[in-house]
Amino acid sequence: MKAAVRKSAIPGSKSFLLKELIAPYFDRSWHFHQEYQIFLVQEGRGTRFVGDSIRAFWEGDLVFIGPNLPHLWRSDNEYLHKNSLLQTRGIVIYFEEDFLGGCISKKEEFELFYHLFARAKQGLEVHGNTKSVVSHMMEELLHLTGVDSIIQLLRIMNTLALSDECIEIAHVGYINPSTEADTDRIGRVYEHIMLHFKNKISLGEVAAIANLSQSSFNRYFKSRANKSFSDFLSEVRIGHACKLLHEQDLTVSQVCYESGFNTLSNFNKQFKDLTGITPLQYKKEHQKHQL
Repeated sequence: MKAAVRKSAIPGSKSFLLKELIAPYFDRSWHFHQEYQIFLVQEGRGTRFVGDSIRAFWEGDLVFIGPNLPHLWRSDNEYLHKNSLLQTRGIVIYFEEDFLGGCISKKEEFELFYHLFARAKQGLEVHGNTKSVVSHMMEELLHLTGVDSIIQLLRIMNTLALSDECIEIAHVGYINPSTEADTDRIGRVYEHIMLHFKNKISLGEVAAIANLSQSSFNRYFKSRANKSFSDFLSEVRIGHACKLLHEQDLTVSQVCYESGFNTLSNFNKQFKDLTGITPLQYKKEHQKHQL
């Protein structure tokens, strides 16, 4: 994984850009761009990084991201295997705040959009009926052109703006610390963690990857991730545990060791600290939801 780099998505001839993504895995680069982005995962599973947030993702994940907010949908390791038959699919929309000629910040008819865009600077995770409706509208958008496509995009944004099912992702006050001139060291560390989180990873090991002393690495990592290395590693492991509890019929003990924890008591404590419930409660709630 490379350091967060700035990307530009929209050709000058277009008001917005719509892409249908089909690939063995999603883009592995930790990046940011000046455009707003709405992203729907139709197929694929992994770990989603947005700002200082780490969460598992799977089919149906829908997120609205504001400008210059670093992000990455990192597919699970099995998607990266050379002979893997797995694939990912998604729909992504890019647009700039002034794609309507600057109206959003100046005209009272767009006041709801203005507040939506302000919230999107932390990233918004969409839930419930809003997620179902917007996902369907995005699929319809793939078949529209011209003015019809712009009208559909406005409908999507209006649905999001009126909803109370959009939850902020990054913490309040999070600021993107990355610049185009930043080195790729934090990206190398992230990638190493994602490849080896099931095993023991020492502070000295990741500090060496970043070519820093352990004390310097601690400061550097916290300035980039907005959390300590140990907290970051724990969140990655808990995110993986949530996926296992969600997807597979495993005991809590099996999930514990499969996620990189050495003791069941430590796993239970860290899981509850992060999610507010125990792994067993999480598993039961998910089974109830499926029923």
